[in-house]
Amino acid sequence: MRSGMKNLRALGNLVLFGLLLLSPAWASKATKTPLAEPAPELLLDGGRKLVYERSFNSEHEVKPKRGFWTKVVDVIAGEPDYRTLVAPYSVTTDSRGRIIITDPGAFGVHIFDFAQQKYKFLSRKDKDKDPMLAPQCVAVDAQDNIYVTDSEAGKIFVFNHEGKYQRTIGSLKGGEGFFKRPTGIVVDSPQQRIYVSDTLRNKIYVLDMQGSVMQVIGKNGSGDAEFNYPTELRLNGPDLVVVDAMNFRVQVLDLSGGFKYAIGKISDRVGGMFRPKGIGFDSEGHLYVVDGLWGVVQVFNNAGQLLYYFGNGTGAGQFQLPAGLQIDNNDRIYVVDAYNRRIQVFRYFGLTKHAEGGKK
Repeated sequence: MRSGMKNLRALGNLVLFGLLLLSPAWASKATKTPLAEPAPELLLDGGRKLVYERSFNSEHEVKPKRGFWTKVVDVIAGEPDYRTLVAPYSVTTDSRGRIIITDPGAFGVHIFDFAQQKYKFLSRKDKDKDPMLAPQCVAVDAQDNIYVTDSEAGKIFVFNHEGKYQRTIGSLKGGEGFFKRPTGIVVDSPQQRIYVSDTLRNKIYVLDMQGSVMQVIGKNGSGDAEFNYPTELRLNGPDLVVVDAMNFRVQVLDLSGGFKYAIGKISDRVGGMFRPKGIGFDSEGHLYVVDGLWGVVQVFNNAGQLLYYFGNGTGAGQFQLPAGLQIDNNDRIYVVDAYNRRIQVFRYFGLTKHAEGGKK
């Protein structure tokens, strides 16, 4: 009897081994696929450089590597379903190094934590009260609470650092939202203020942390501190930076809404803007502006002079219909490559970092 059991186990192991050899998950390990050509480094003035690091688009890429027996289970039960980016739009990072991405195509928000090999997806699509319908832009405060504008619901959704829903800002009694089309959002934690652009009203609302309106900045127009469909916002020290989309420029205001200067104008030449979207600043104060139509990121100094640009394509380090952009404290640049459904990651090495040999 025992001999028969041993033979049965041996036969089972042999069949299982055969399945592993035939399964795509196992066979892919044995098949060498050509590696994509790496994106070249972009060498800049004064020894500066821009280096492409990687791209990602799936929960699978952040999870721990699957062991032998896990793969055995996958052969029998099938691989688990991993979430992927569907129509990503905006990106930010928090103090924990997590990458937070809005995805209106998936009706939610992805949180990638590569350091802890964790992934989380935030969604309220099926909630009876205050469902999240079209998450647009995202910001975090000093405690890593997450603030998401919803351009369809007309509200702001707030989650804590663990991704647990906390509250909704702008939800009126009848269920409709206070904002017509909230888009850009930034949180000034030291001053306890939230700045939100309402694109259809051509205004920026300044809220306290409870969501009460403290001030309204701007009106429709093309003059100083006037807007024609304002979208993304960014805080840069004492400056509030606004993508004034249909005036084809980026305006820089003080925190009270006073005009300081503007960069950009409509043009079909390099340095012009046609569909400005995500913005950010590196450690040397250079302004990065995504142009969704040209498929590039353009980099300007504070005098509005174009320094360089990169992108445009489908390969590594290239974009099609790019949208959001975030630059973290280590000068890592995250670009939402929307049409290609991925996040592209670069790193800028300025004068100080280059002198240190680019150490992290």
